[in-house]
Amino acid sequence: MSAATLQSAPRVLVIGATSSIAMAVMRRYAQRGARICLVGRRVNALHDAAADLLVRGAAATRSVELDALDIAQQRPALDAAWSSWAGFDVALIAHGTLPDQPRAAASVADMLLGFDTNSRSVLALLTDLANRFEAQRSGVLAVISSPAGDRGRASNYAYGAAKAAVTNFASGLRHRLHASGVRVVTILPGFVDTPMTAGFQKGPLWATPERVAVDIVKALDCRNGNLYTPWFWRWVMLLVRHLPEPLFLRTKL
Repeated sequence: MSAATLQSAPRVLVIGATSSIAMAVMRRYAQRGARICLVGRRVNALHDAAADLLVRGAAATRSVELDALDIAQQRPALDAAWSSWAGFDVALIAHGTLPDQPRAAASVADMLLGFDTNSRSVLALLTDLANRFEAQRSGVLAVISSPAGDRGRASNYAYGAAKAAVTNFASGLRHRLHASGVRVVTILPGFVDTPMTAGFQKGPLWATPERVAVDIVKALDCRNGNLYTPWFWRWVMLLVRHLPEPLFLRTKL
């Protein structure tokens, strides 16, 4: 590959790069010949993923170690990533966990750990990246949230509260960064068949990581706003949000 071709290849940053959805997204970018920087806490898995992306057509890869819960290490890790190719065209925050709701209800420590993982660490990364993209005056900043944040429900309100904070924070960033030419995409996947959901019974509403990755990459190409994927989750959650409270309280959602 010539130096000129390498320099023109899209620059993609993915945090939480070894998650199933992140891998499916990166493989689509690899097919475009992108330069991809993978950030995560499992170093060996990052290197394996980077090698896989090179085989699939990525122009270049770099791996940066970061435990996102270590807020103090976020800036040095992002500095290292940002220096790879003097900035990025796309950044995707994709890390997270699915807390056990009964445990989170019974334990303050478990509830706070889930909130720190799914919200606090994400908001810190969004703040740093937003400032970098604003100074760059271009690019798209994306974060994986969840329809679970649309309305608190007994089955997953600890997780939903964390994701509601992410969705609202990203909305504010979108408003702020619009004048700078920076797009902010909030990704709200429904049920996705990943290792994180291995214990769940699957049904017709479930999608594969590859299915949602198609929607995500299309959105990152042109969208500025929320992406429900698959598409029908927008209408499912519209119904859930607008159920009258007396009726909602009698449901088992």
